[in-house]
Amino acid sequence: MKRYILLSSILIFAVLLISAGTAMGLSDAYKGSIYDPGKLKPTDSVLKVKAGEPAPDFTLPSIQGKQISLRQFRGEKNVVLSFIPAAWTPVCSDQWPGYNLAKPFFEQHDAVLLGISVDNIPTLFAWTLQMGDLWFDVLSDFWPHGAVSDKFGILRSDGVAERALFIIDKQGIITFTHVSDINVRPDLKLIVTELEKLR
Repeated sequence: MKRYILLSSILIFAVLLISAGTAMGLSDAYKGSIYDPGKLKPTDSVLKVKAGEPAPDFTLPSIQGKQISLRQFRGEKNVVLSFIPAAWTPVCSDQWPGYNLAKPFFEQHDAVLLGISVDNIPTLFAWTLQMGDLWFDVLSDFWPHGAVSDKFGILRSDGVAERALFIIDKQGIITFTHVSDINVRPDLKLIVTELEKLR
């Protein structure tokens, strides 16, 4: 059984890598509506959390009108937090649609993905509508502005979040932290590798 699960994981990962090149490219639907901030300082914050510590709890509104709390997944699901700097920007508009390819992998690893941005709900709603259906909850850290991003230590001096990933196990413990260069989409392999360790 373990061998079958391992082979399934390898197959899913191979499909993700093959598909990632084209599926994560910006769609024609975005032409003329994406703001390019230019090259930004790669990182501009200091982490306040680390692997092995309990994740700070939070409750944020989703674009579906629900309140989502980190604690609601305790004992049931591993959680991947994907913080992005801003809606309607090139790298962010490339990153989140790419996670649609990975949905089966998340399901296989008993994990949920929460996408978090400091943008307000109307902005996130319009942006994700333009992207097409995303399978994961998209949450707004708009008010108090960037409070959750600040709890994790990834609120930049200009008021946006870093491009960051956190993986939290079913006990609510952070198992992985990664703050990317804000100008670069993080490799999906990071999530794949770390979720494999939680089996």
